[in-house]
Amino acid sequence: MYFQIFTVLFPVILCAFLGALWARSGQRYDSDFVSRLVLNIGAPALILSTLSQVAIDPSLFADIAIACVLVSFTMALLGFVIPRLLGDDVRTYLPSFVFPNVGNMGLPVCMFAFGEQGLALALIFFMVLSVAHFPVGILMAGGREAGGLMGIIKMPILYAIALAVLLMMSGAVLPDFLNNAVSLIGAMTIPLMLITLGVSLYSLKVSGWGKALLYSLFRILGGLSAGLLVVWWLDIEGVARSVVLIQSSMPVAVFNYLFAVRFDRQPDAVAGLVVVSTLLSFVSLPILLSWLI
Repeated sequence: MYFQIFTVLFPVILCAFLGALWARSGQRYDSDFVSRLVLNIGAPALILSTLSQVAIDPSLFADIAIACVLVSFTMALLGFVIPRLLGDDVRTYLPSFVFPNVGNMGLPVCMFAFGEQGLALALIFFMVLSVAHFPVGILMAGGREAGGLMGIIKMPILYAIALAVLLMMSGAVLPDFLNNAVSLIGAMTIPLMLITLGVSLYSLKVSGWGKALLYSLFRILGGLSAGLLVVWWLDIEGVARSVVLIQSSMPVAVFNYLFAVRFDRQPDAVAGLVVVSTLLSFVSLPILLSWLI
């Protein structure tokens, strides 16, 4: 079992480590460009290529999507209450509760742990959260540039979701030439996500380690607790249950730091959450996987 867990986590750690080494070497790495490339091209292609090839019951698709919404709502409540109780700025910490790293870390962990089915289910969670992340995350951080409905309409990931769902429900498949192209483009997504994560972790400046650890525990343990409550309530079992629990307990997403920088919401404090929660997840994930696998 421990070798299986090592097999799951080693590619994740290695790619992130390579990203950190790249940053340490002083080589230029345009994280903003890579993030946009992944979000606008890589992730939509990965969603389309994976969901169009894996058989998923529509009711299960709906359960995962609803689970994502319920977990996010529960964490939003925690993110509103806990900073207030601790005397901290809610807008600084709220996005870190609601938006975990279900892409850079969640997708590869679910893929290596549960194969193509795990990746497909994790993508459902990822794409539901992604549609909300940018407009809602920006508004939470205090910005007024989310773009509203137009901002969502312009997201390529939305159309990839719609097409993937249409293919799933109709039983149709992409032509081979198109499927091969989409699969090739989508294959770049996970390695680039992990390398970018490593670059970001190395580059971030952490302040307030104690508070960062406290909020990181709230993010990971609170997310896991919310996930457990939701899968119990929705009666989700099997691989789908494991995927929801893994995605729910992911560390703070790097994009939360970018929002904090953009709108001057204590970016050093948010950087601490990203780094500490990610390091903490390398301890929590083996424990969680030993229970789920």
